[in-house]
Amino acid sequence: MSFDVLGDLNWLAVIVAAVAYFALGGLWYARPVFGGPWQRASGITVPEGQRPGAAFYIIPLFTCFLSTLATAMIAASTGSSTAGDAIVLGLVVGVGFAVALTLLDAAFSSRAQPGAYFAIVAGYHLVGLVGVALIVTLWD
Repeated sequence: MSFDVLGDLNWLAVIVAAVAYFALGGLWYARPVFGGPWQRASGITVPEGQRPGAAFYIIPLFTCFLSTLATAMIAASTGSSTAGDAIVLGLVVGVGFAVALTLLDAAFSSRAQPGAYFAIVAGYHLVGLVGVALIVTLWD
């Protein structure tokens, strides 16, 4: 694989997939879904009604873009072209990187409830990266 693959990417698919991954996070971490349990598990307290700063949105959007770009590069380099290819790619990237790194973080970073933290965060990335792989693989 080389960086030449960047010229072969469907950049609209990359952008849409990154925004979809980010939007999934907005839903996943909403208070009625996993937001409350995630705050308790991570030991974070956000006062009711407090509005987050710009970094709260910019940094996750940037990291979603980076993960999407890497996944798209792997999809292009491996010739992934079917839904089955995309699901396998999403699982490989999700488990091999996101889940593994989330487990490391949960195990060694003084989380209030490391098991719950791991399940919520790893679940988000696994679902998100399978979705990303489907979008960048199947969008022609």
